[in-house]
Amino acid sequence: MIEVLGAAARWFQLTANLIILGSCVFLAISGFNKRIYASQWVDRLERLLPKLAMSILIGLVVIITTTIAMVSGEVDDLLKPEKIQEFIVNTRVGTFWLYHFVLTVVLYVVIVLSRKNNRSSRGFSIVAIFSTLPLVADAMVSHAATENMTITGILPIALHIIFAGVWLGGLPALLLLKYEYVKQAKSKRVKPVDIEILKRFSSIALPVMLLILATGLWVGDQLFDDNYAALVATPYGWLLLAKLLVLVIVLIIASSVRSYWLPLFSKSNNSEDLKSSAAGMRKWVRIEFVWALLIVLIATILANNAVPAKHALIEEWPWSFRFSIVATWNNENVPIFVWSGVAVMVAAIGVFQFGRSSDWGMKRLMMIPSILVVLGLAIALPPLTIEAYPETYRKPPEMFDAISIAYGAKNYAEHCVDCHGHQGKGDGIKARTLSTILPDMLTEPHTTEHTPGDFYHWITYGMKDTDMPGYDDKLSEEERWDMVNYVFALSRGYQARILSAEIIPNRPNVQPPVFSYVAHDGSSGALQEYRNKKPVLLVTFSWPQSQTRIEQLKAAYPQLASQNVKVLLVPEHEIASDIFEEIFNDMPYPVVTQNAEEIAESYALSRRTMTHPDLLGRGSKPNHMEFLIDSLGYLRARWIPSIDESGWDNIDLLSKQIEQLNNEKLSVSPAKDYL
Repeated sequence: MIEVLGAAARWFQLTANLIILGSCVFLAISGFNKRIYASQWVDRLERLLPKLAMSILIGLVVIITTTIAMVSGEVDDLLKPEKIQEFIVNTRVGTFWLYHFVLTVVLYVVIVLSRKNNRSSRGFSIVAIFSTLPLVADAMVSHAATENMTITGILPIALHIIFAGVWLGGLPALLLLKYEYVKQAKSKRVKPVDIEILKRFSSIALPVMLLILATGLWVGDQLFDDNYAALVATPYGWLLLAKLLVLVIVLIIASSVRSYWLPLFSKSNNSEDLKSSAAGMRKWVRIEFVWALLIVLIATILANNAVPAKHALIEEWPWSFRFSIVATWNNENVPIFVWSGVAVMVAAIGVFQFGRSSDWGMKRLMMIPSILVVLGLAIALPPLTIEAYPETYRKPPEMFDAISIAYGAKNYAEHCVDCHGHQGKGDGIKARTLSTILPDMLTEPHTTEHTPGDFYHWITYGMKDTDMPGYDDKLSEEERWDMVNYVFALSRGYQARILSAEIIPNRPNVQPPVFSYVAHDGSSGALQEYRNKKPVLLVTFSWPQSQTRIEQLKAAYPQLASQNVKVLLVPEHEIASDIFEEIFNDMPYPVVTQNAEEIAESYALSRRTMTHPDLLGRGSKPNHMEFLIDSLGYLRARWIPSIDESGWDNIDLLSKQIEQLNNEKLSVSPAKDYL
């Protein structure tokens, strides 16, 4: 109940703010003729503004009380001023609420002061500008903004809300203007100035709506973060689809008002026609406004209450298919069908514009372009479909980490090598006896074309119309996910062949396995701990083959330590305790003693280079490799002494790479812990 009350308060105060903004914009564009400001509808609208500002303040009070009650779980805390003060001062939500409240008070004062001056376009423009400030504060507590408190994170949300206010908030002003013609027979003819006002508002409504759609796509891209399957499989997606459906209804109504009712109103020559057209226009604008309020309600729930799409879990994909450009684009004739469908949909836009200019009836104007859009989709979408399963978009419960990959490699060797081969190329000893050709999971894009959930389904139940059996009865759920991690580690390792001893600036591509460790000096940690803090130099070595390099790194400790880089030494095999104590006792870098072999094995999958693809048999693992991981968790450079002619044996070259990583300003999300 408290949550519902809080959502209602957010919707109430946001709607009031949007109406203030849109009404002031409407009044500002009406100022081309100062006599308009003497109209009764302007007076009524202006008297409404301070009441709306006060409504925002009331809504904000309800919001803060319901928020504190939900967070603390104690309604009694609302009676304790110290608890309220603590929440406002010590939480980001509380701090932004305070900003929102103060800015609304400022808006109220500006509205009151503006009423003491003569009405002018400039005065209403100033109020409109101040009304955007609480909207920006409101945007800063939405899901999208709280996850990305940067200009690029906040700007699209704020603009989306502001443009929505310009459109939606202008509708009440339009209704009050039409009210004079419906209820007061003061003139048998429509005023030219009123027609001009309506045309001006109509002329800005279309570009504003396009900006609403553009900023909405911008915000949506941030909230979905490539998880677009959530659009049709999660509550967030269903709410967004409902919002879009309502928006389509609003656009149809708005088009009807602009193309039919506005011209009819403008051409009215007598009192009866004038009242009739004004009543019809007012009726449909009122319906448009009600639908618009529903859009704001859904948007409020999406922004504050629903779990964002990129965090929503899709445990069961409800469809037997999905769309994938990556997996289908290279199939025969797919590009031809897709572009043909797009061409038909573009033609639908042209037909719509032609119909408007040719004065088609509303039914014909909507029907023909709609048929073309449906036809275009019917041509373009089917070639992009591939089979999907209930598990297709399921999030792996096991992190993409070295331990999981090591267990997956063990089970792969036991159950899969005979058919799929040691390196997943589909060249096992039984491969030629099978009824179908096995996919190459190493060098071909088969792995990247499918989801981890797809592989989990195949490992669990087998693959339809092939000889591959299911392992539901032989492997536990955890073991099956471990095998999925291993298969993807193989593929990602092959993708890492583009790496060299020098980083490619601003190109974070490869996400390596994460891991946790315990070192010889008693320290412990995880790779993820260094994200947004410092790069990591991971050295996998053999003893005594790597002795010279280890001594060189030891001597370079002062230089590397000054560059804010974490150096981790990982032995590929266990080193005898007496040798370990003698050699590494005074080592300034952590030498991993727990999980070392698993870490080394998982990173050895990234050993391949452009000149040494290492595709035959089991492959050969170098006895020394070094990896440079940036502060966002991406694998950026690699040096293999046995393959690369020159590299980080020149400490200055290594130092230069670290310096480049430290100086980079990347606007990408950190690497993920899960596939």
